[in-house]
Amino acid sequence: STLNSFAALGRPVHRQVREYLQAVFKADTPFPDVLKNNEKLQKEALLPLNTVTNHVPLQIGDYTDFYAGRNHAYNVGVLFRGPDNALQPNYNHLPVGYHGRASSIVVSGTPIVRPTGQILTNPTATPKIPVFSPCKRLDIELEMAAFVSTSNELGHPVPIEEAEDHIFGLVLMNDWSARDIQAWEYVPLGPFNSKNFATTISPWVVLIDALEPFRAQGLEPGNRDSLLPYLREKRPDNAYDIKLEFDIRHNGLSKEDAPIHVSDSNTKNLLFSFPQMLTHHTITGCNLRTGDLLGS
Repeated sequence: STLNSFAALGRPVHRQVREYLQAVFKADTPFPDVLKNNEKLQKEALLPLNTVTNHVPLQIGDYTDFYAGRNHAYNVGVLFRGPDNALQPNYNHLPVGYHGRASSIVVSGTPIVRPTGQILTNPTATPKIPVFSPCKRLDIELEMAAFVSTSNELGHPVPIEEAEDHIFGLVLMNDWSARDIQAWEYVPLGPFNSKNFATTISPWVVLIDALEPFRAQGLEPGNRDSLLPYLREKRPDNAYDIKLEFDIRHNGLSKEDAPIHVSDSNTKNLLFSFPQMLTHHTITGCNLRTGDLLGS
């Protein structure tokens, strides 16, 4: 089973359940007979980690990936268009995003098959003739992603002051990207096969209330005057201070070898918050549903 039914109950219920579970697991729990003194339930509910098989936590109907990391967006823009045209004029005014493929979202640890597609072996050649080849520039994008909890009706946008209550929680996400396939296909409609072969997410959803102590200001305040009013939040600290690290272990390393450290980041590096992404997604009247996933 998945967490969709629980997510759809809404944030007040999520908060009550979280507080109750915290009380049950406290050393001085006020409910000792629920678990602490209940050996039978302990055997049924507390499982050794090495016996657990993880799954995608919710049934995902739709998946949208945003482009809210400005440093990342600039670097990718330089890769494809050069530094003078790296960021488009709209970038600082709205959360740029595209619709992804929900069917190929998999849980952490799932093997990924190297994609094959059309690539240009010599981008400077004239005429430009692609070849059919396995991807030679497989890349990762380290992200956080948000699950939608309660849905909105078609034709009814979610106001920015209500958007956070439509977010169930966050997961880690790896937006696998075939850069050579992407470079050839992305004009004029954006990435397609270069992104649709796999997206990895973590199995554990961290409820939005659990992240409240990590509130921080993002790249720019969430209430900045340069935003149109529908995106302007009441408070400047609309991001989270969550440190992210990326290490890689390739086939040439043994289990005893330390992985190779590649990158450090932080969710403070986002230009737009998840509530801003959700509000912008619905501003046309688009209806989001329980279990929809929003990448950052």
